[in-house]
Amino acid sequence: MDRVLVTGISGFLGGHIALQLLNAGYIVRGSVRNLLKADKVRDTLAKAGSHVSHLEFTVLDLLDDAGWDMAMKDVRYVLHTASPFVLKAPKDPQELIRPAVGGTERALRSALAADVDRVVLTSSTAAITYGHPRSYRRFSAADWTEIESGSVPPYQQSKTLAERRAWTMMDAAGRHDDLAVINPSGIFGPLLDEDPGTSAQLVSMLLSGRMPALPRLGINPIDVRDVAEAHVRAMTAAEAGGRRHPMAVSGYTLADAARVLQQHYPDRHIRTVRLPNWFVRLAAIAVPMMRPIVNELGEAKTIDSSEALSLLGRSFIAADDAILATAESLIAHGIA
Repeated sequence: MDRVLVTGISGFLGGHIALQLLNAGYIVRGSVRNLLKADKVRDTLAKAGSHVSHLEFTVLDLLDDAGWDMAMKDVRYVLHTASPFVLKAPKDPQELIRPAVGGTERALRSALAADVDRVVLTSSTAAITYGHPRSYRRFSAADWTEIESGSVPPYQQSKTLAERRAWTMMDAAGRHDDLAVINPSGIFGPLLDEDPGTSAQLVSMLLSGRMPALPRLGINPIDVRDVAEAHVRAMTAAEAGGRRHPMAVSGYTLADAARVLQQHYPDRHIRTVRLPNWFVRLAAIAVPMMRPIVNELGEAKTIDSSEALSLLGRSFIAADDAILATAESLIAHGIA
């Protein structure tokens, strides 16, 4: 059996990737920052129905060189999903950029030294769609976030710089086609445990009525099950090598998510009133955490997901279904 290293296995996406890999018969070596998390991950995946006898753990830190070379021992594929993601931007952008870029460098340096067959990197549409003129709303794998514009928030900077570094390292090693990159938008879908992650917190806020009115924002959700499957397929699909794979259900807005939740949970106080753009811009002057969304107000972006759709060989799970699956699991785990 082939062994796969999954960094960030305790995360929302990492857990779903491990679930699919174990069920497909792979040996999965998952990285955690502390082995105290290992039992929790094992129990979570066992409850989800996976074969945890083929699950093993290693301790890795995105900011520490220790352990990376040993983690690659007998590994055929590396799925590097670990990267910091927060809703509130830090005061110092380097709090996100250093671990994102440094972790990517450590993962790829050790993977190249171990001569693994392929690395699959979790990037984001955040590395594609930011920093462009407001009139530019259609994006593809050929587009890159324009950090030099000066309007790109720290998280989007971190994903862009980390992915660019990955391509630079693989190109320098003459192994461009041995890297495949998955670029999902906001990831929603069923939770495996009671940790809501980051994107699911948006649904939790809507369900609990903590969002009294809605900015006019596109969220272009993608279901975690589709994103996990894309990673697994990209390990071995010849056509995935050397490519970026944007994944998003285009044209879907925050108001669409509120609408479907209100329809399915009429007893909850889910707000659907939409805020005018001028009000959000004004409020952002006094509320710093709102500033990153100012440049994203307006029409939802259109993202060409043809590479990912070809890789999966089917349509994505519907956005409404991804949002509802998130809500159902938040309620089931007692989070919302």
